Amino acid sequence: MISSSLLALPDDVVVDQVHVLYECATVVLRSITLSAACPLCSHLATHVHSRYQRMIADVPSGGHQVVLALLVRKFFCQNSQCPRRIFAERLPDVVRPRARMTLRFCAALEAIGFATSGEAGARLATLLGMPTSPATVLRRIKAAVSPPSPLVTQVGIDDWAFRSGLKYGTILVNLETHRVIDLLPDRAVATATTWFKEHPHLKIVSRDRGADYATAASQGAPQAVQVADRWHIVHNLSEALSLVFEQYRAQLRSVSQLLIPLQGQEKDQHHQEVAPQENFSSPPPSASGQPYRAPFLQQVQRARYESRFVRYQQMRELQQQGMSPAQVAQHLGLSTRTVRRWLAHKDFPEKRQRRRRPSLIDRYESYVLTRWHQGCHNGLQLWREIASRGYSGSTKAFYHYLARLRPAGLPSGQQSTPSPVKKRRSIPSSSGPSDPLLAKRAVRLLLRRSTALTPGEQETLQMLRQLHPHLERVYQLTQGFISMLHQHQAELLETWLAAVQSCGIAELERFGRGIEQDKAAVSAALTLPYSNGVVEGHVNRLKLIKRMMYGRARFPLLRQRVLHAA
Repeated sequence: MISSSLLALPDDVVVDQVHVLYECATVVLRSITLSAACPLCSHLATHVHSRYQRMIADVPSGGHQVVLALLVRKFFCQNSQCPRRIFAERLPDVVRPRARMTLRFCAALEAIGFATSGEAGARLATLLGMPTSPATVLRRIKAAVSPPSPLVTQVGIDDWAFRSGLKYGTILVNLETHRVIDLLPDRAVATATTWFKEHPHLKIVSRDRGADYATAASQGAPQAVQVADRWHIVHNLSEALSLVFEQYRAQLRSVSQLLIPLQGQEKDQHHQEVAPQENFSSPPPSASGQPYRAPFLQQVQRARYESRFVRYQQMRELQQQGMSPAQVAQHLGLSTRTVRRWLAHKDFPEKRQRRRRPSLIDRYESYVLTRWHQGCHNGLQLWREIASRGYSGSTKAFYHYLARLRPAGLPSGQQSTPSPVKKRRSIPSSSGPSDPLLAKRAVRLLLRRSTALTPGEQETLQMLRQLHPHLERVYQLTQGFISMLHQHQAELLETWLAAVQSCGIAELERFGRGIEQDKAAVSAALTLPYSNGVVEGHVNRLKLIKRMMYGRARFPLLRQRVLHAA
């Protein structure tokens, strides 16, 4: 008789025979205990009723698939008060009741599933001698016991995208252990508030600058100190600076020509032919199917559009000079794939518009259009009329729909005849193909400390500051804020905000008002060492896990994999 210790089996289970056929080993087992406990009343029974055989998959051995043929006995329950008369003996250290695989086989599939995914996990398990299906691997992941939630005092919160721009979830990370605590199915204020209330011991909540999480933390964990993430604060400042430099685009390009003149052309011609700001084309007018955007968002959209347009012009100029796409990419600091994709278009590739999804308003669209052309532009009145006809959607969705009927940039309640779409005007190519002082690079120079700049960058920065008195003021305010952020001087925040509000630069004043509204969290960011860096790292891991799961990445399964990720 072969010893059961070779298979790591309990002492009361012995091996009778081992059969090896076609790389599959069948091990015949039986229990040698004299009695068994009833699963209902726990009364020991000794009278055997019958026997049957269970075929159970086990972990491989020596590259061979292993199947356990377990001889199971049935006993009579001798307790007259027990409703069960006959029961089968249990082997809780080997296999669960009615299961077709051992406990260690389940654990192995679970580990493979968490490390890979359903499809890849099934392929790997089969190669290791544990043939299974992707659905079985996913069932083992779903059946895994979630780790117990520890006592949390410091948490970082951020959102992540199911589908970018459409559906988002929330991730929460323990800032002490750097482990993911929980995943929430949305980023609604109510959901996050409920989670915060379930953890009353929170002392620190690190978050981005979004208002939703700030409200949820205030309502659910009022005792906790909210800390705004420093990277997001600097990012908000860089966005404001980008809008500032968009007003001085012509001056930036003139400085660019002073630094890098075009080869084969006269430098003086470049100094004289500076492209004026009005020669830059604006984004094409929004069609009637596009929602109304606030003036600030239109300004941001215009700045991004023109930055992409200039890049495309530079690509074309470098291509005409005989450069390959790889050389163009290296010259402009872009990826070769991006350059190839943009150059494949004869004209500037516009951003694709998203396809409109079916809406509850579709059934009432003809009625709304009829009333709109009749002159009724009161959104509340139109909503009441279609609500009486059976519309069950929200007023917010209805107002978004009405915004498509208004010309772009026109506020609610006003109307005008839409102007015909004008042909986009071309941008004069007055700058060199490598235009280093577009708004993005100028912003980087302003945000960096002077000690970290090279002599060439310092010379460029000095020229920037001399372009306009406003830019010198912008530089002083920016460096003051960056210095305050690096040196954790929260006591200077009030003075800096007062200086910003009196600077006369609208973009910085808007940034200062945002800081003022979130001043407590920003002050905490200037004094406390907490940040959302570890949270962003886990968001990156979550994206990797979600992509590995292909189309099976629904929230319950995704939550299990993220919580059990090593």
